[in-house]
Amino acid sequence: MPTTDIHGIEQLRSLIGQEVATSDWLTISQGRIDQFAEVTEDRQWIHIDAERAERESPYGTTIAHGFLTLSLLSALISQAIEMHGFRMGVNYGFNRVRFTAPVPAGSNIRARFTLNTLDEIPNGVQITWGVVVEAEGATKPCCVADWITRRYA
Repeated sequence: MPTTDIHGIEQLRSLIGQEVATSDWLTISQGRIDQFAEVTEDRQWIHIDAERAERESPYGTTIAHGFLTLSLLSALISQAIEMHGFRMGVNYGFNRVRFTAPVPAGSNIRARFTLNTLDEIPNGVQITWGVVVEAEGATKPCCVADWITRRYA
């Protein structure tokens, strides 16, 4: 159940510069990492070989792909924010993405969403979200991004 309901462009505009919502925690299991490795054909041992990662990785365990963390933003924002008064939304891209810390298998992550900018576009708005993804118990975020989405009226 989303924690924040947003009703239309005017309410969005009133939220510029504010942290709007924080998602629930989501577990990044080894199974999820393995499935992502198969789908993307990125089977690097640091993600899927637990024994080798324990021996050779500086993290002592397997870690999630950075792109797995990034790809979960749509799910995380859907948990946190429900938009009303728009017929559809699309992912438009990123201005900046950094994977600033690893996400060890079994970690719980969540995302914080700040509405950085809101620009009018034909039939809608373009939103730039400042996103910080954190792993439970970690000292620094695992991903920071400027994420651009569009909502159409």
